Amino acid sequence: MENVTTANVGKEANSGSFPSISRKMVLLFAVSCGMAVANIYYAQPLLDALSSEFGIGHSKIGIITTITQICYALGLLLLVPLGDLLNQRRLIVCQMLLSVIALFVVGTASSATVLMSGIAAVGLLAAIVQTLVAFAAMLAAPSESGRVIGVVTSGVVIGILLARTVAGILTDLAGWRSVYLTSAVMMLLMAGMLFRALPNYEREKTDLTYINLIRSVILLFVQDKTLRIRGVLALLIFTAFSILWTSLVLPLSAPPLSLSHSAIGAFGLAGVAGALAAAKAGHLADRGLGQRTTGVSLVLLLASWLPISFTEHTLLGLIIGVIFLDFTVQAVHVTNQSMILSVRPEARSRLTAAYMMFYSIGSATGSIVSTLTYSYSGWIGVCWLGASVSAVALLFWALTRS
Repeated sequence: MENVTTANVGKEANSGSFPSISRKMVLLFAVSCGMAVANIYYAQPLLDALSSEFGIGHSKIGIITTITQICYALGLLLLVPLGDLLNQRRLIVCQMLLSVIALFVVGTASSATVLMSGIAAVGLLAAIVQTLVAFAAMLAAPSESGRVIGVVTSGVVIGILLARTVAGILTDLAGWRSVYLTSAVMMLLMAGMLFRALPNYEREKTDLTYINLIRSVILLFVQDKTLRIRGVLALLIFTAFSILWTSLVLPLSAPPLSLSHSAIGAFGLAGVAGALAAAKAGHLADRGLGQRTTGVSLVLLLASWLPISFTEHTLLGLIIGVIFLDFTVQAVHVTNQSMILSVRPEARSRLTAAYMMFYSIGSATGSIVSTLTYSYSGWIGVCWLGASVSAVALLFWALTRS
């Protein structure tokens, strides 16, 4: 495949003459992102099984998800910016192969220490998702950037949600270890597909060093007000998202519901419906309707906690609430990225890394506080916590929308 310099790519993309990315390639990006991000969330429906096998109490088991998210944040800071410096195809394939090794370590862990070490590596390397998102945005024509980001990000959210379904089914069939070993095989196959399909854009020689690259990520927070505002919104919405999904396995697996892992994982399918419905949020952002989309979505996010609070009495309420919650989180997330990445095309990987650090902090925070809240206040306490965070997000948007 012909090599193209980064400078030329950016110049063509900004002028609008760069050819639009094909639907087949967009789908490949979406599937790759979904598979990679799923590795972070496989553990959530397995928390009770991991608690039993490794002797970790329910009040502390959320640390597994927290470790994953913290290391994911480190990956965002240390690995994703490399997409603005190195050959993206080689970077992506290399990280996928390392993910295969990390997944194998988790799937064969014999102690809590080995499990935590493997989970940490999985989280760190899962940052490849955002390298893929930034690369897809670079390949898209400017007029279609929001749409492409919307489709690829939908793949991310669907991967997060289906991770629970897949993990539940495989655990009931062959134990929790099969989840990570199966993912290792699938990631190996995907690495081969991406190596064959991704464009091979060689970077021009530059004086920019890795240290300066990382420093520039920090400077983006100072320079870009949109990044700061949208980053805080990401932190809040993904705190609410993680509050629900991290602790949900606890009431569903306990009496009187006592659902199987497969049944618990199946609730991820309800979230997929919401995620698919929100795929057009990027298109709305392309039309200049990003703020309106954000406001409506945050109102619905707050309202979703009412039906979710009836989970222990009716699963229908949970299904309705999950659809609304995942729809709104996806819509705000896609709108955020569309607004941020359109500002400085030459720094898409660094902008993505900076923004997603807020996401990771929110997810980690939601994971640990949700299980702690459940151990002290039960499911109704978790719902009040989620609603409070959602209300803060709505208030913050209202105060900063101008």
